[in-house]
Amino acid sequence: MQPPPAPGRGLCLPAHCGTVAAEDIRVRLVLAADLDGSIEVDASGVDSVGQAVLQILVAARHEALGNGQCFTITDPSPAFVDRVRRCQLAGAIGLIETDDTQKDDQL
Repeated sequence: MQPPPAPGRGLCLPAHCGTVAAEDIRVRLVLAADLDGSIEVDASGVDSVGQAVLQILVAARHEALGNGQCFTITDPSPAFVDRVRRCQLAGAIGLIETDDTQKDDQL
């Protein structure tokens, strides 16, 4: 098990990552990005994730990498992985787990 991220640098996604949760997630990612260092998103407890949150995660990763920060999704739940892969966003979100996922990076 990994130690928790430093305060302000990570966040734990709620079980239901729908439109209602999207704004809070966006704000927390912006605050985390304002700090130097890596950003860790714990997706272990996710039961469902919607399009708005997926867009925010893709944008946050893109911004972090552009600023030289590491962006990591930690312990993604099966539901999170399934949704990301079905949307063909594994590469864009940085969810690298199998050879199949690497194909997504090439798209």
